[in-house]
Amino acid sequence: MELNKYIDHTLLKPEATVQEIIKLCEEARKYDFKSVCVNPSHVSYAKELLKDTGVLVCTVIGFPLGATTTAVKVFETKDAIKNGADEIDMVINIGRAKIGDYEYIEDEIRQVVKAAEGRTVKVIIETCLLTDEEKVKCCLAAKRANAHFVKTSTGFSTGGATISDIKLMRETVGPDMGVKASGGVRTKEDALKMIENGATRIGTSSGVRIMEEEYHGDTNTAY
Repeated sequence: MELNKYIDHTLLKPEATVQEIIKLCEEARKYDFKSVCVNPSHVSYAKELLKDTGVLVCTVIGFPLGATTTAVKVFETKDAIKNGADEIDMVINIGRAKIGDYEYIEDEIRQVVKAAEGRTVKVIIETCLLTDEEKVKCCLAAKRANAHFVKTSTGFSTGGATISDIKLMRETVGPDMGVKASGGVRTKEDALKMIENGATRIGTSSGVRIMEEEYHGDTNTAY
């Protein structure tokens, strides 16, 4: 297993500086991660920093609340792609899920998928705010809308990825759609448990720690 290629090396905190983005990209280059995941304002710079590597640039749309309009999410997606984004992680309208308006959710995802012009689209359903029934219905809406992944969390709400949610999401979408575990995945053990239970991508700000454990064992180093 190439564990590094499961990892979206992530820095989404609002106070992230240019220097921190440079460091993130240097780490991604060193460990050959699948992608860096950054806020939209950093996409073009990250793309430039990683232009001679195989590391993709992922960004977030409607983040972290998912409560912007569909038109805004579509605009954000088009702008991100113009700036060089390879992958799009969009947040659903969670309030619509809570009232059972899955037609709205499906239509919004479909419009973002169209705006992404063939790029990978991951749909963040924010599992910590949903019942299991709502999780299933959101995953099915994402699948019908031809998204490429469903994703657990933004990392900015009340909880992150859990084994039970990964299992449920994998069972719901079947074997061919991606499932991304994000939020609280901090160690190699965490990552492997998620992968064993159906995750095909890991979103984490602890990618360096995970790879150091992979290469050198648990060194008990503080990160």
